[in-house]
Amino acid sequence: MYRAGAHWGISAIAAKVERFGRDRRGVAAIEFAFIVPVLLVMYFITMEASQAIETSKKVSRIGSMVADLVTQQQTVVKADLEAMMKIGTSTLQPYNRSSPTIIITGIQITDETSPRVLVAWSRKLVGTTYSADAAANTITTVPATLRIRNTFLVRVESDLGYKPMITWSASNAQTLGLTSVFNNISMSETYYLRPRRSPTIPCNDC
Repeated sequence: MYRAGAHWGISAIAAKVERFGRDRRGVAAIEFAFIVPVLLVMYFITMEASQAIETSKKVSRIGSMVADLVTQQQTVVKADLEAMMKIGTSTLQPYNRSSPTIIITGIQITDETSPRVLVAWSRKLVGTTYSADAAANTITTVPATLRIRNTFLVRVESDLGYKPMITWSASNAQTLGLTSVFNNISMSETYYLRPRRSPTIPCNDC
């Protein structure tokens, strides 16, 4: 009797295993459990990539817009430059995970055989703080094609440390996700424009 019972028990277990192997009722749920994480990762990567591209375009737009506003003036003061930079930062909305740096520099190229490229004035916005950047009459650089004697240029530099959603928290108390590689991606652009209404654009109180 003992051997017969053991044989019956083994047969029952084998039958159950066979039935389990033929049972396909849970396959879809298991496949779904494997696929969902992959789909979520693809979704977040696609969303983040599109936001980063759009934000990069907006950083570029800051430089072009601010440079365009400055070069339409015949003269400026610090308050004018600061207002233009503030307008520039508004183009980043609704992105608000970090603040841009904007530098406006008036550049005078001297009327000499070997012209020097000098800072006429400068103004900078970092976060919400305005200040001077390079001191007047210090040497700066411009592309060789723009180094023309006795001319004036306005340079606008816009820079943003982009923080992806996957590495940012609203409280800034901690970052989330892939912090070492993707946190604080640098986005920057530099624009040079010439004055439109006068040979130079002086800043009376810079």
